[in-house]
Amino acid sequence: MERSKKKAQLWKKAIVHFSLCFVMGFFTGFAPTGTMQKYAPEPDETFHPEIKIQPPSNVYRTLVAETTTLEKSPTMVDHIEEEKQPKEKPRRLVIIVTPTNKRDKFQNVFLQRLANTIKLVSPPLLWIVVEGQSDSDEVSRILRKTGIMYRHLVFKENFTEPEAELDHQRNVALKHIEQHRLSGIVHFAALSNVYDLRFFDELREVEVFGAWPMAFLTANKQKVKIEGPVCDSSQVIGWHLKKMNNETDERPPIHVSNFGFNSSILWDPERWGRPSSLQQASQNSIKFVKQVILEDEIKLQGLPPEDCSKIMLWSLNLPKATSPSQDFQGISFQYNSRR
Repeated sequence: MERSKKKAQLWKKAIVHFSLCFVMGFFTGFAPTGTMQKYAPEPDETFHPEIKIQPPSNVYRTLVAETTTLEKSPTMVDHIEEEKQPKEKPRRLVIIVTPTNKRDKFQNVFLQRLANTIKLVSPPLLWIVVEGQSDSDEVSRILRKTGIMYRHLVFKENFTEPEAELDHQRNVALKHIEQHRLSGIVHFAALSNVYDLRFFDELREVEVFGAWPMAFLTANKQKVKIEGPVCDSSQVIGWHLKKMNNETDERPPIHVSNFGFNSSILWDPERWGRPSSLQQASQNSIKFVKQVILEDEIKLQGLPPEDCSKIMLWSLNLPKATSPSQDFQGISFQYNSRR
């Protein structure tokens, strides 16, 4: 009995001692260690604001050089790529000359229609409109509303022949181009002309002189007549003749809307190998231009380059009638017959 009591006491002591050690170890694990507190310096105690730590100069320069290289290299690559890309050729100025006459009862309608076409052409473009002196400002009002860069020229002379008046109007425009040294490609656009917009892109490709085929439409006769150059690629080798039997070798007169030219031939003819004396001797600018074109056939460029076989310009000759209603009836009949 005594031995069993002693064993029980020993077990109780061991259990109590083990429990005390376990509890002490358990709570000791939650207590913060003093090692980091003791050896980790506080920022305020070690680093002072007035003390600045600088890296060696060579290290600083190396870092700056590497940073600069990394930042500039994409820009340098872009710059090199831009230099490799071919620069776009600037578009030439297109100078459109349009005579107009107050005696034309459809003057305002056709002028507005042509303006709507020209507005669709890519700039730069200058529209020169020439008319006789009049009390009406209708043409000026229409031009101001188009939003097109234009010049409105007015002359005082009176003419009895329509063709003589048209030539005078064209000469007025050419004199204006010559005096102001306007540099571009000149084209004579009548109010009755109808255009494919690609025509103006081809027109800008003219270097000195250019020519192209043109279709003349007659509403009352229901006929289509083609006039213009015959080309081998872009080289002019002949002209469409009015007589199909070719009995004469004479070249037919060139319609003003069938050709275009570099305006510098007017104020700088020596640039193109033309003596200035011819220009001074000629008082008729449009006649001078036609003469130069016929003489310099080698420099005459056919448009479009594909054998000049594509029609991009039409001239619509409306039938003459005593009343506007008869004119529109003729147009309606022609349109229905084409459908």
